[in-house]
Amino acid sequence: MAPPAAPNTYRMTDGESTYQMMRPWQKPSAQGNVGVISQLAVDSRGHVFVLQRTAPHVLVYDRDGNLERAFDHPQLPTGHGIFIDRKDQLYLVSYDAHQVLVFDRDFQLLMELGRFNTPSWGAPFSHPTDVAVAADGDIYVSDGYGNAYVHRFDKIGRHLSTWGGVGRGPGQFSTPHGVWVLGDERVAVCDRDNERIQVFDREGRFLEEWGDVLRPMDIWSDGRSIFVAEQSPRLARLDMNGRVQARLRTFGVYPHGVSGDADGNLFIAEQGPTHCVTKYQRIGSA
Repeated sequence: MAPPAAPNTYRMTDGESTYQMMRPWQKPSAQGNVGVISQLAVDSRGHVFVLQRTAPHVLVYDRDGNLERAFDHPQLPTGHGIFIDRKDQLYLVSYDAHQVLVFDRDFQLLMELGRFNTPSWGAPFSHPTDVAVAADGDIYVSDGYGNAYVHRFDKIGRHLSTWGGVGRGPGQFSTPHGVWVLGDERVAVCDRDNERIQVFDREGRFLEEWGDVLRPMDIWSDGRSIFVAEQSPRLARLDMNGRVQARLRTFGVYPHGVSGDADGNLFIAEQGPTHCVTKYQRIGSA
């Protein structure tokens, strides 16, 4: 009998692609090991931005997993959600300070959504969880730990609308935990504790729900498929109509965040017992 594969030689499939797991992907550095990871995102150069819950809150790795920069900000006591737009502007959810902070690619603060250390019931924000940006610059924030809402802002930070509320009915939420704007401009929200993904139009009108998920944590799409991190722990690949096509195992207690790069590789923010970035390197078709 052949010996079991070493952890970095495990292979898996999402039904469309075959991947080789690299865990942990990030290389050791003088900064030390990563702490509890909330989420991650990939910029246009293939750099991976890791948002962790302890200082320094943002770690930036090159394509080979080498730490290039550590970044922090006094209005970021804890981090939860991260997004990088087409201009490589960085959006960080400072969830215990009740804000979303927007930085340029040189880490200069451009904009603040919400008021620092000022929670609001039924309005932006009370422990927000995630942020996503549409192609025209509109910003969507899931406000999910204190509130149960989604808020929409325009590209200069003006509050346009809010929808949701506590409940199980269409358009209501119990912990909206992740948000993504799909290529056709539908807004998909991980309604984690209702174990579903709810789908809305840009104005917040309910369209449908996708129920074949277990405590969905995060959502990311490459425009062809939708990837959902589930607390099972596993990663599901859905088609653009929300139908599960396949699932693969993740290796922490659960995957808290998911993102991908232009080469078809996937990156997972693993939470516990080993907090790390796991890379699923695409090696071919399924």
